[in-house]
Amino acid sequence: MLTIAIIVLHILVCSALIFLILLHSGKGGGLSDMFGGAVGQAAAGSTAVEKNLDRITITVALLFGFTTLILALRL
Repeated sequence: MLTIAIIVLHILVCSALIFLILLHSGKGGGLSDMFGGAVGQAAAGSTAVEKNLDRITITVALLFGFTTLILALRL
């Protein structure tokens, strides 16, 4: 039962990580342009929104690593 809960959490974390990575702007922009990312780039280099997006992405990536390790040890 606990393994199923960890697998469900892992799938949610995977989906969130994919979504957050797609929000980052790359060389030619990205999905962040949909939310006004281009305006922030023109005004200044790194905005508070981009810094918060980086922090959230790092946190979710660490959670992904943690759930992967837990699943590897349980299975």
